[in-house]
Amino acid sequence: MTREAGRSRGVAVLGSTGSIGTTALRVIARQPGRFHVVALTAFANSALLASQEAATQPSYVGLVSPNGKKPPASWRIGASALVEAATRDDVDIVLNAVVGAAGLDATLAALEAGKRVALANKETLVMAGELAAAACARGGGEIVPVDSEHSAILQCLGRRDRNDVRRLIITASGGPFRTWTPAAIGGATLADALRHPTWSMGRKITVDSATLANKALEVIEAHFLFGLPYESIEVVVHPQSVVHSMVEFVDGSVLAQMGVPSMELPVLYALTHPERVRDDGVPRFDPVAHSPLTFEPVRLADFPALRLGLEAARSGGAAPAVFNAANEQAVALFLEGKMQFADIAASIDAALAQLGSMSGRDKVSLLAADAAARAHVSARAERN
Repeated sequence: MTREAGRSRGVAVLGSTGSIGTTALRVIARQPGRFHVVALTAFANSALLASQEAATQPSYVGLVSPNGKKPPASWRIGASALVEAATRDDVDIVLNAVVGAAGLDATLAALEAGKRVALANKETLVMAGELAAAACARGGGEIVPVDSEHSAILQCLGRRDRNDVRRLIITASGGPFRTWTPAAIGGATLADALRHPTWSMGRKITVDSATLANKALEVIEAHFLFGLPYESIEVVVHPQSVVHSMVEFVDGSVLAQMGVPSMELPVLYALTHPERVRDDGVPRFDPVAHSPLTFEPVRLADFPALRLGLEAARSGGAAPAVFNAANEQAVALFLEGKMQFADIAASIDAALAQLGSMSGRDKVSLLAADAAARAHVSARAERN
Protein backbone atom coordinates (compact mmCIF):
# COMPACT_ATOMS: atom_id res chain seq x y z
CA MET A 1 0.00 0.00 0.00
CA THR A 2 1.47 3.33 -1.06
CA ARG A 3 0.04 6.62 0.06
CA GLU A 4 -1.88 8.64 -2.48
CA ALA A 5 -0.21 12.02 -2.90
CA GLY A 6 -1.50 14.54 -0.39
CA ARG A 7 -4.08 12.24 1.18
CA SER A 8 -4.08 11.53 4.89
CA ARG A 9 -5.18 7.98 5.70
CA GLY A 10 -7.94 7.41 8.21
CA VAL A 11 -7.16 4.99 11.05
CA ALA A 12 -9.50 3.14 13.37
CA VAL A 13 -7.79 2.15 16.62
CA LEU A 14 -9.55 -0.79 18.24
CA GLY A 15 -8.51 -1.17 21.86
CA SER A 16 -7.24 2.40 22.02
CA THR A 17 -6.76 2.51 25.79
CA GLY A 18 -4.46 -0.52 25.97
CA SER A 19 -0.69 -0.62 25.65
CA ILE A 20 -0.60 -1.00 21.84
CA GLY A 21 -3.49 1.40 21.34
CA THR A 22 -1.84 4.20 23.27
CA THR A 23 1.44 3.53 21.47
CA ALA A 24 -0.33 3.75 18.12
CA LEU A 25 -1.89 7.09 19.00
CA ARG A 26 1.54 8.49 19.91
CA VAL A 27 2.94 7.29 16.59
CA ILE A 28 0.01 8.70 14.60
CA ALA A 29 0.32 12.06 16.37
CA ARG A 30 3.89 12.34 15.09
CA GLN A 31 2.75 11.88 11.48
CA PRO A 32 0.36 14.79 10.82
CA GLY A 33 -0.86 14.90 7.27
CA ARG A 34 -0.03 11.26 6.73
CA PHE A 35 -2.54 9.65 9.14
CA HIS A 36 -5.49 10.82 11.20
CA VAL A 37 -7.69 9.06 13.73
CA VAL A 38 -11.20 8.36 12.46
CA ALA A 39 -12.43 5.94 15.14
CA LEU A 40 -11.57 4.87 18.67
CA THR A 41 -12.98 1.91 20.55
CA ALA A 42 -12.39 0.56 24.03
CA PHE A 43 -13.94 -2.09 26.24
CA ALA A 44 -14.41 -0.05 29.38
CA ASN A 45 -15.37 3.54 30.02
CA SER A 46 -12.44 5.56 31.28
CA ALA A 47 -11.04 9.02 31.59
CA LEU A 48 -8.31 7.91 29.18
CA LEU A 49 -10.78 7.21 26.38
CA ALA A 50 -12.37 10.63 26.91
CA SER A 51 -8.98 12.33 26.79
CA GLN A 52 -8.08 10.40 23.61
CA GLU A 53 -11.29 11.64 22.01
CA ALA A 54 -10.48 15.22 22.98
CA ALA A 55 -6.95 14.93 21.59
CA THR A 56 -7.75 13.22 18.27
CA GLN A 57 -11.29 14.44 17.47
CA PRO A 58 -12.42 11.19 15.82
CA SER A 59 -15.70 10.83 13.96
CA TYR A 60 -16.59 7.72 15.93
CA VAL A 61 -16.08 6.52 19.50
CA GLY A 62 -17.29 3.09 20.52
CA LEU A 63 -17.54 1.55 23.97
CA VAL A 64 -18.09 -2.20 24.21
CA SER A 65 -18.95 -2.51 27.91
CA PRO A 66 -20.05 0.69 29.68
CA ASN A 67 -19.09 0.80 33.32
CA GLY A 68 -18.98 3.40 36.03
CA LYS A 69 -19.66 6.93 34.84
CA LYS A 70 -22.32 7.31 32.16
CA PRO A 71 -20.64 7.66 28.74
CA PRO A 72 -21.34 10.62 26.45
CA ALA A 73 -24.46 10.30 24.33
CA SER A 74 -22.36 10.53 21.14
CA TRP A 75 -20.52 7.28 21.86
CA ARG A 76 -21.80 4.05 20.34
CA ILE A 77 -22.35 1.37 22.96
CA GLY A 78 -22.17 -2.41 22.60
CA ALA A 79 -20.16 -5.24 21.09
CA SER A 80 -21.04 -4.11 17.55
CA ALA A 81 -18.90 -1.01 18.04
CA LEU A 82 -15.74 -2.89 17.01
CA VAL A 83 -17.16 -3.99 13.66
CA GLU A 84 -18.83 -0.64 13.02
CA ALA A 85 -15.55 1.20 13.58
CA ALA A 86 -13.59 -1.25 11.45
CA THR A 87 -15.87 -1.02 8.42
CA ARG A 88 -16.48 2.72 8.15
CA ASP A 89 -16.03 4.18 4.67
CA ASP A 90 -13.60 6.79 5.97
CA VAL A 91 -11.31 4.17 7.52
CA ASP A 92 -8.33 3.03 5.45
CA ILE A 93 -6.39 1.20 8.17
CA VAL A 94 -7.75 -0.74 11.14
CA LEU A 95 -5.24 -1.11 13.94
CA ASN A 96 -6.65 -4.03 15.91
CA ALA A 97 -5.15 -3.95 19.39
CA VAL A 98 -8.04 -5.76 21.06
CA VAL A 99 -6.85 -8.47 23.44
CA GLY A 100 -8.06 -12.01 22.81
CA ALA A 101 -10.76 -13.65 20.73
CA ALA A 102 -12.99 -10.57 21.01
CA GLY A 103 -11.07 -9.05 18.09
CA LEU A 104 -12.00 -11.78 15.58
CA ASP A 105 -15.22 -10.36 14.11
CA ALA A 106 -13.73 -6.92 13.56
CA THR A 107 -10.70 -8.35 11.76
CA LEU A 108 -12.80 -10.50 9.45
CA ALA A 109 -15.22 -7.64 8.73
CA ALA A 110 -12.39 -5.20 7.98
CA LEU A 111 -10.73 -7.65 5.59
CA GLU A 112 -14.04 -8.28 3.85
CA ALA A 113 -14.38 -4.50 3.46
CA GLY A 114 -10.99 -4.25 1.79
CA LYS A 115 -9.17 -2.55 4.66
CA ARG A 116 -5.56 -2.88 5.75
CA VAL A 117 -5.57 -4.53 9.18
CA ALA A 118 -2.54 -3.63 11.26
CA LEU A 119 -2.88 -6.68 13.45
CA ALA A 120 -1.76 -6.76 17.06
CA ASN A 121 -4.56 -9.18 17.90
CA LYS A 122 -2.65 -12.40 17.19
CA GLU A 123 -5.55 -14.47 18.56
CA THR A 124 -7.47 -13.76 15.34
CA LEU A 125 -5.05 -15.84 13.29
CA VAL A 126 -4.57 -18.44 16.01
CA MET A 127 -8.31 -19.08 16.18
CA ALA A 128 -9.24 -18.63 12.56
CA GLY A 129 -6.25 -18.19 10.27
CA GLU A 130 -7.96 -19.89 7.35
CA LEU A 131 -11.08 -17.75 7.77
CA ALA A 132 -8.93 -14.61 7.76
CA ALA A 133 -7.18 -15.72 4.57
CA ALA A 134 -10.55 -16.35 2.93
CA ALA A 135 -11.82 -12.93 4.03
CA CYS A 136 -8.74 -11.31 2.47
CA ALA A 137 -9.36 -13.13 -0.78
CA ARG A 138 -13.03 -12.15 -0.90
CA GLY A 139 -12.74 -8.51 0.11
CA GLY A 140 -9.27 -7.53 -1.02
CA GLY A 141 -8.09 -6.58 2.46
CA GLU A 142 -4.59 -7.20 3.78
CA ILE A 143 -2.99 -8.07 7.10
CA VAL A 144 0.20 -6.35 8.20
CA PRO A 145 1.51 -7.61 11.54
CA VAL A 146 2.17 -5.32 14.49
CA ASP A 147 3.88 -7.88 16.73
CA SER A 148 7.58 -7.02 16.77
CA GLU A 149 8.55 -10.58 15.83
CA HIS A 150 6.32 -10.75 12.76
CA SER A 151 7.13 -7.20 11.74
CA ALA A 152 10.79 -8.25 11.83
CA ILE A 153 10.11 -11.25 9.60
CA LEU A 154 8.14 -9.10 7.15
CA GLN A 155 10.98 -6.59 6.98
CA CYS A 156 13.55 -9.33 6.40
CA LEU A 157 11.50 -11.03 3.72
CA GLY A 158 10.65 -7.97 1.71
CA ARG A 159 9.38 -9.09 -1.67
CA ARG A 160 11.46 -12.26 -1.76
CA ASP A 161 9.87 -15.48 -2.93
CA ARG A 162 8.80 -17.68 -0.01
CA ASN A 163 10.44 -20.63 -1.75
CA ASP A 164 13.77 -18.95 -0.95
CA VAL A 165 13.13 -19.31 2.80
CA ARG A 166 14.49 -22.22 4.81
CA ARG A 167 13.49 -21.16 8.34
CA LEU A 168 11.86 -18.43 10.37
CA ILE A 169 13.53 -17.94 13.75
CA ILE A 170 11.33 -16.17 16.27
CA THR A 171 13.09 -14.74 19.29
CA ALA A 172 11.79 -14.82 22.86
CA SER A 173 13.08 -12.80 25.78
CA GLY A 174 12.55 -15.80 28.03
CA GLY A 175 10.36 -13.71 30.31
CA PRO A 176 10.88 -13.10 34.02
CA PHE A 177 11.45 -16.80 34.78
CA ARG A 178 14.16 -17.49 32.21
CA THR A 179 16.75 -18.35 34.88
CA TRP A 180 14.38 -19.74 37.53
CA THR A 181 14.36 -23.39 38.55
CA PRO A 182 11.23 -25.44 37.82
CA ALA A 183 10.35 -25.49 41.52
CA ALA A 184 10.61 -21.70 41.77
CA ILE A 185 8.50 -21.21 38.63
CA GLY A 186 5.77 -23.38 40.13
CA GLY A 187 5.51 -21.02 43.10
CA ALA A 188 5.64 -17.77 41.11
CA THR A 189 3.28 -15.00 42.19
CA LEU A 190 1.32 -12.56 40.05
CA ALA A 191 3.81 -9.81 40.91
CA ASP A 192 6.63 -12.08 39.73
CA ALA A 193 4.90 -12.84 36.46
CA LEU A 194 4.21 -9.18 35.71
CA ARG A 195 7.85 -8.17 36.19
CA HIS A 196 8.98 -8.48 32.57
CA PRO A 197 12.70 -7.81 32.09
CA THR A 198 12.63 -5.95 28.76
CA TRP A 199 9.13 -5.04 27.58
CA SER A 200 6.36 -2.85 29.02
CA MET A 201 3.05 -4.45 27.97
CA GLY A 202 -0.49 -5.11 29.09
CA ARG A 203 -1.11 -7.56 31.91
CA LYS A 204 -2.42 -10.43 29.78
CA ILE A 205 0.43 -10.47 27.28
CA THR A 206 2.93 -10.03 30.11
CA VAL A 207 1.65 -13.21 31.75
CA ASP A 208 1.73 -14.93 28.35
CA SER A 209 5.37 -13.92 28.10
CA ALA A 210 6.04 -15.44 31.51
CA THR A 211 4.51 -18.80 30.52
CA LEU A 212 5.88 -18.54 26.93
CA ALA A 213 2.35 -19.19 25.66
CA ASN A 214 2.82 -16.04 23.61
CA LYS A 215 5.52 -17.77 21.56
CA ALA A 216 3.15 -20.58 20.65
CA LEU A 217 0.62 -17.97 19.53
CA GLU A 218 3.33 -16.25 17.48
CA VAL A 219 4.40 -19.47 15.77
CA ILE A 220 0.81 -20.11 14.70
CA GLU A 221 0.46 -16.51 13.55
CA ALA A 222 3.68 -16.75 11.54
CA HIS A 223 2.44 -19.93 9.86
CA PHE A 224 -0.63 -18.13 8.52
CA LEU A 225 1.05 -14.80 7.78
CA PHE A 226 3.98 -16.18 5.80
CA GLY A 227 2.73 -19.53 4.56
CA LEU A 228 5.52 -21.67 5.98
CA PRO A 229 4.99 -25.10 7.55
CA TYR A 230 5.40 -25.42 11.30
CA GLU A 231 8.57 -27.46 10.96
CA SER A 232 10.19 -24.39 9.34
CA ILE A 233 9.40 -22.06 12.26
CA GLU A 234 11.58 -22.16 15.36
CA VAL A 235 11.82 -20.28 18.67
CA VAL A 236 15.09 -19.25 20.34
CA VAL A 237 15.59 -17.32 23.58
CA HIS A 238 17.28 -13.95 23.18
CA PRO A 239 17.29 -12.18 26.57
CA GLN A 240 18.20 -8.71 25.28
CA SER A 241 15.12 -8.43 22.99
CA VAL A 242 17.18 -6.57 20.39
CA VAL A 243 17.03 -9.11 17.54
CA HIS A 244 13.29 -9.39 16.99
CA SER A 245 13.38 -12.30 14.55
CA MET A 246 15.54 -13.84 11.84
CA VAL A 247 14.97 -15.38 8.43
CA GLU A 248 17.29 -18.07 7.11
CA PHE A 249 17.30 -18.50 3.34
CA VAL A 250 17.96 -21.66 1.37
CA ASP A 251 21.54 -20.59 0.57
CA GLY A 252 22.36 -20.34 4.28
CA SER A 253 22.24 -16.55 4.52
CA VAL A 254 20.43 -15.18 7.59
CA LEU A 255 18.82 -11.76 7.85
CA ALA A 256 17.85 -10.34 11.24
CA GLN A 257 15.88 -7.23 12.11
CA MET A 258 17.24 -5.38 15.13
CA GLY A 259 16.10 -2.45 17.20
CA VAL A 260 15.50 -1.28 20.74
CA PRO A 261 12.64 -3.11 22.50
CA SER A 262 9.93 -0.57 21.67
CA MET A 263 6.60 -1.22 19.99
CA GLU A 264 6.65 2.17 18.27
CA LEU A 265 8.69 0.91 15.32
CA PRO A 266 6.51 -2.12 14.45
CA VAL A 267 3.36 0.00 14.86
CA LEU A 268 4.75 2.65 12.52
CA TYR A 269 5.84 0.06 9.96
CA ALA A 270 2.43 -1.63 10.01
CA LEU A 271 0.88 1.72 9.11
CA THR A 272 3.38 2.62 6.37
CA HIS A 273 4.46 -0.74 4.87
CA PRO A 274 6.14 -1.08 2.40
CA GLU A 275 7.22 2.55 2.74
CA ARG A 276 9.50 3.84 5.46
CA VAL A 277 8.98 7.28 6.93
CA ARG A 278 11.09 9.36 9.25
CA ASP A 279 10.08 9.28 12.91
CA ASP A 280 12.45 10.91 15.37
CA GLY A 281 10.35 9.62 18.25
CA VAL A 282 11.48 6.03 17.74
CA PRO A 283 14.53 5.43 19.95
CA ARG A 284 17.90 5.29 18.17
CA PHE A 285 19.80 2.03 18.27
CA ASP A 286 23.24 1.96 19.90
CA PRO A 287 24.93 -1.40 19.14
CA VAL A 288 27.62 -0.90 21.76
CA ALA A 289 25.17 -0.06 24.53
CA HIS A 290 23.08 -3.13 23.67
CA SER A 291 26.00 -5.57 23.57
CA PRO A 292 26.52 -8.40 24.07
CA LEU A 293 23.72 -10.21 22.24
CA THR A 294 23.18 -13.80 23.35
CA PHE A 295 20.95 -16.71 22.35
CA GLU A 296 19.78 -19.78 24.28
CA PRO A 297 17.62 -22.84 23.60
CA VAL A 298 14.05 -22.84 24.87
CA ARG A 299 13.48 -24.94 28.03
CA LEU A 300 10.33 -26.65 26.80
CA ALA A 301 10.11 -28.95 29.80
CA ASP A 302 9.98 -25.99 32.16
CA PHE A 303 7.53 -23.94 30.08
CA PRO A 304 4.84 -26.46 29.07
CA ALA A 305 2.43 -23.83 27.71
CA LEU A 306 4.72 -23.34 24.72
CA ARG A 307 4.97 -27.08 24.08
CA LEU A 308 1.19 -27.46 24.32
CA GLY A 309 0.62 -24.62 21.89
CA LEU A 310 3.02 -26.07 19.34
CA GLU A 311 1.33 -29.45 19.62
CA ALA A 312 -2.07 -27.82 19.13
CA ALA A 313 -0.78 -26.00 16.07
CA ARG A 314 0.36 -29.21 14.44
CA SER A 315 -2.92 -30.94 15.32
CA GLY A 316 -4.93 -28.27 13.53
CA GLY A 317 -8.73 -28.22 13.47
CA ALA A 318 -10.10 -26.55 16.57
CA ALA A 319 -7.04 -27.35 18.70
CA PRO A 320 -5.41 -23.91 18.26
CA ALA A 321 -8.70 -22.23 19.18
CA VAL A 322 -9.00 -24.44 22.25
CA PHE A 323 -5.41 -23.63 23.22
CA ASN A 324 -6.01 -19.90 22.83
CA ALA A 325 -9.32 -19.86 24.71
CA ALA A 326 -8.07 -22.05 27.54
CA ASN A 327 -5.02 -19.85 27.92
CA GLU A 328 -7.09 -16.64 27.89
CA GLN A 329 -9.45 -17.96 30.54
CA ALA A 330 -6.68 -19.36 32.71
CA VAL A 331 -4.72 -16.11 32.55
CA ALA A 332 -7.84 -14.13 33.45
CA LEU A 333 -8.38 -16.32 36.51
CA PHE A 334 -4.71 -16.00 37.45
CA LEU A 335 -4.95 -12.21 37.22
CA GLU A 336 -8.01 -12.35 39.47
CA GLY A 337 -6.14 -14.41 42.05
CA LYS A 338 -8.30 -17.49 41.45
CA MET A 339 -5.57 -19.70 39.99
CA GLN A 340 -1.90 -20.38 40.64
CA PHE A 341 0.72 -19.74 37.97
CA ALA A 342 1.42 -23.44 37.45
CA ASP A 343 -2.30 -24.05 36.92
CA ILE A 344 -2.29 -22.04 33.69
CA ALA A 345 -0.45 -24.70 31.69
CA ALA A 346 -2.25 -27.51 33.55
CA SER A 347 -5.60 -26.00 32.57
CA ILE A 348 -4.56 -25.70 28.94
CA ASP A 349 -3.40 -29.31 28.94
CA ALA A 350 -6.69 -30.54 30.40
CA ALA A 351 -8.75 -28.51 27.92
CA LEU A 352 -6.80 -29.79 24.94
CA ALA A 353 -7.06 -33.39 26.15
CA GLN A 354 -10.84 -33.17 26.30
CA LEU A 355 -11.68 -30.69 23.53
CA GLY A 356 -8.72 -30.54 21.15
CA SER A 357 -10.33 -32.85 18.61
CA MET A 358 -13.44 -30.68 18.16
CA SER A 359 -14.31 -29.57 14.65
CA GLY A 360 -12.78 -26.37 13.34
CA ARG A 361 -14.35 -26.35 9.90
CA ASP A 362 -16.05 -22.95 10.16
CA LYS A 363 -16.58 -19.93 12.39
CA VAL A 364 -19.52 -21.49 14.23
CA SER A 365 -17.54 -24.58 15.19
CA LEU A 366 -14.49 -22.53 16.18
CA LEU A 367 -16.57 -20.31 18.43
CA ALA A 368 -18.14 -23.40 19.96
CA ALA A 369 -14.68 -24.78 20.70
CA ASP A 370 -13.66 -21.43 22.15
CA ALA A 371 -16.68 -21.34 24.48
CA ALA A 372 -16.23 -24.96 25.53
CA ALA A 373 -12.57 -24.39 26.41
CA ARG A 374 -13.37 -21.34 28.53
CA ALA A 375 -16.11 -23.21 30.37
CA HIS A 376 -13.83 -26.19 30.93
CA VAL A 377 -11.08 -24.05 32.47
CA SER A 378 -13.54 -22.19 34.70
CA ALA A 379 -15.14 -25.41 35.92
CA ARG A 380 -11.75 -26.95 36.61
CA ALA A 381 -10.71 -23.89 38.61
CA GLU A 382 -13.87 -24.11 40.72
CA ARG A 383 -13.24 -27.77 41.47
CA ASN A 384 -9.69 -27.07 42.52
